[in-house]
Amino acid sequence: MAWIKIPPEHHPLFRAALPKDKRVSTVNMFGGVAAKVNNQMFAGLFARSAIVKLSPEDQKTALALDGAVPFDPMGNGRVMTSTIQLPDDVMEDPEVLRGWLARAFAYTSTLPKKKAPASKKKPAPKKKTKKKTKR
Repeated sequence: MAWIKIPPEHHPLFRAALPKDKRVSTVNMFGGVAAKVNNQMFAGLFARSAIVKLSPEDQKTALALDGAVPFDPMGNGRVMTSTIQLPDDVMEDPEVLRGWLARAFAYTSTLPKKKAPASKKKPAPKKKTKKKTKR
């Protein structure tokens, strides 16, 4: 599967459509933006569209849309659980995008909080101690 660069104009559209909730955080990821709640990603940009983590019922509704598919980022048959790649045209309608992001947020906010990734900070170097010399 050829990598499709996320159009830069999608970034502000995505951010504007996010739920207005203090629990929402965003991270830059692979040239796009991803949104999280409780340290769990609930939506993001991918190729020319958006991905959303949805309840089983909402997954069925989303997959009924022409062009929606289970999210398989590498194109190798390994789909991300509960995550749907929406049709490209969802980015053309802010209200539709807002609706899918709201559904994803509502579902993901009910899931257990994920632990934050371990810090990649290097441990402080050990202090050098002077050896005592005999006089």
